[in-house]
Amino acid sequence: MNPGQPNNPLHGVTLATILDELVAHYGWEALGREIEIRCFTHDPSVASSLKFLRRTPWARERVESLYLYMKRRQG
Repeated sequence: MNPGQPNNPLHGVTLATILDELVAHYGWEALGREIEIRCFTHDPSVASSLKFLRRTPWARERVESLYLYMKRRQG
């Protein structure tokens, strides 16, 4: 954990890393069921998803929340 932001578990983790880990863990199909957004359910790709998530705060929050949930479950 970074000493500069001890209460922020996402500090230093890029959105690309978050998305890569979620896709590796869930796969696109399950990720689309967990978070129903078009970039995950219709012809998904990392590039198109990153573009959408970077300009859509509510979707990014849901992705970050799922990532934190996944990390907590992994222990």
